[in-house]
Amino acid sequence: MQQHGIRAQQREQTRQALLREGRRLFSGSGYGAVGLAEIVQAAGVTKGALYHHFTGKADLFRAVLEELQQEVGRRVAAAADAHDDPWAQLTAGCQEFLAATTDPDIQRVMLVDGPAVLGWSQWRAMDEAASARHLADALSFLIDAGIIASQPVAPLVHLLSGAMNEAALWLASSSDPEDLDHTKAALGQLLQALRTC
Repeated sequence: MQQHGIRAQQREQTRQALLREGRRLFSGSGYGAVGLAEIVQAAGVTKGALYHHFTGKADLFRAVLEELQQEVGRRVAAAADAHDDPWAQLTAGCQEFLAATTDPDIQRVMLVDGPAVLGWSQWRAMDEAASARHLADALSFLIDAGIIASQPVAPLVHLLSGAMNEAALWLASSSDPEDLDHTKAALGQLLQALRTC
């Protein structure tokens, strides 16, 4: 029984090493520039070990992307949860999304390579699962409370999500350190325009 526990722990350590090194290499060089041999060498495992956990490089990339989306989601939730007021929760969460995605590692994997490697439909499905549901919940609450005018939530979620993703991509290519503050201010004005009271 103890042997089984040790093997399970070793398998998890191998998986975590692959995820850690995959993240480092994908974010540093980009998906296209990283080979499987480089990943397994960096992780200190064999190709067989990689194939035990993932179907290949794209599957490892998908798992890295999912981890990054969850990390950003936790940051957004923490920023929102720091406020009691539902409107402040929405604005703080949206602002934190922009701040989180200024991290070059997150930008490259989540916003640049993600749609290219996985395809738009699969990337969108992952994005929706990771963050759109929370945005929809926040907007639904604000609509029900009369803070935002009554309207269908889905189009609003897609518009705001698209605007924030596009802003994050633009910030990735920006060299002006003030652009993040300017973008946050513009997002604040955009959100404020939705408010009825």
